[in-house]
Amino acid sequence: MLKDIIIAFQSYYKAHHFIRKHKLWRWIIIPGIFYAILFIVGMYFFGLTVNSFIGWLKEILQNTLNKIDSNLISFVITLSGFMLWMMLMFLYFSLFKYIFLIVGSPVFAYLSEKTASIIEGKNYPFNFFQLIKDIVRGIKIALRNVIWQTVYVFSILILSMIPIVGWFTPALALLVECYYYGFSMLDYSMERDKQSVTASIFYISNHKGLAVGNGIVFYLMHILPLVGWVLAPAYAVVAATLSLYDSRVK
Repeated sequence: MLKDIIIAFQSYYKAHHFIRKHKLWRWIIIPGIFYAILFIVGMYFFGLTVNSFIGWLKEILQNTLNKIDSNLISFVITLSGFMLWMMLMFLYFSLFKYIFLIVGSPVFAYLSEKTASIIEGKNYPFNFFQLIKDIVRGIKIALRNVIWQTVYVFSILILSMIPIVGWFTPALALLVECYYYGFSMLDYSMERDKQSVTASIFYISNHKGLAVGNGIVFYLMHILPLVGWVLAPAYAVVAATLSLYDSRVK
């Protein structure tokens, strides 16, 4: 798994040079700007809602525990509230991410195919029906992943409310997020190789590092405001395509 994670990390560096060399910027910037705008607006409004909910919850807990004068309990409540806030933000980002994957599936499918055609040195003739098939497949995979991921995240969300144990849940939720996002990126290549959904699930399940690594760098790119948000989605597609080729060679 560690080997696959390293391959996934390296693929982003290769993706940057690949995009520059083959002048793919229009397929990067346009969907990236759309993604960044939706991300900013969504984070703002969801953040307000989450802050209000957690403030209300902390007030109830504080009123209940006011009779117990303990700095430790106050610290635990504050830290648990922060962890709950992070978990709820993860949940929002998860749902937002899949909505964007569904909306952007035509661009992502084309970008993955374009990357493969350059690597293999051959053209994939445009086929409208194949494009529709790729889009439908991308939507099905996104819906499957969001269902499974939501089950896991809600389970982790319950754990996040438990003092001390809940402190470790954001890291666990992040790994789940990374895996399922990377899974969606890798499946575009699996579909192009005529692999069934079952075969795709089997292969990626046996190369979890490729998916987790792809998702980790995707998330890390969000640390860089605006530029990272614009570049992250399309870079993830190109990197996922390159990483599959590298994993099969190595």
